[in-house]
Amino acid sequence: MVNELVSIIIPVYNAEKYIRETIKTIADQTYTNWEAIFVDDCSTDRSASIIEEQLSSKIKLIKLEKNSGTAIARNAGIKEAKGRYLSFLDADDLWEKDKIEKQLKFMKENNYHFTYTAFKFVDEKNTKQSRKINVQKELTYNEALKNTRILSIAVMTDLKYIPKEDCYMENVMNEDIATWWRILKKGNTAYGLNEVLVYYRRHKNSKTSNKLSNAKNRWELYRKVEKLSVLKSFYYTMHYAYYGVLKRI
Repeated sequence: MVNELVSIIIPVYNAEKYIRETIKTIADQTYTNWEAIFVDDCSTDRSASIIEEQLSSKIKLIKLEKNSGTAIARNAGIKEAKGRYLSFLDADDLWEKDKIEKQLKFMKENNYHFTYTAFKFVDEKNTKQSRKINVQKELTYNEALKNTRILSIAVMTDLKYIPKEDCYMENVMNEDIATWWRILKKGNTAYGLNEVLVYYRRHKNSKTSNKLSNAKNRWELYRKVEKLSVLKSFYYTMHYAYYGVLKRI
């Protein structure tokens, strides 16, 4: 495998409890040619100082001057990324140690430019849930509007084919989903590696725990970001709800 640089973007806000584990999950990767760009969004705890203890040629820290939200933090990291490949991790989530290696191999062998992996949830006590969240083998724009199972921490894009400017995120709720839609809308296809390589930490008050709020946010994306008609927005919202029910059967 060609040893090309992978840039990992990690927004941080008051993640003192988990940030050491997040740093370790990157440092333990079997693929070693990476840079980790942490972007501290004006944390009020010791998150930034913990990261500063680990700074090196591979671990970098950007401090925002004012609290700006996840999208702005990610964009600041994307701007500074030097790698050919771009990936994302949140400050409280985890990767398998061979996540980068396996995902890069998947992309290289198949000439894929936009990929994501299956995942499982982990709770605040690091207990990994047994249920695997499967991903689609291929995902186009129209299918993604119905059922976007692309988790940001599972994504890797090849910036040789997916321009960096397409990866910048809008400052809206579910900014990552809006970004994947924009990339797919330009004729790209996302390819799923249906192997659990990442673990998303689900907190009691996290966005994934509030189904009504998620549905409302999805409607706003259809109407205000994608500019879909009321009829089309309703159509896709019904699909979103349907697939949400299926995941729990």
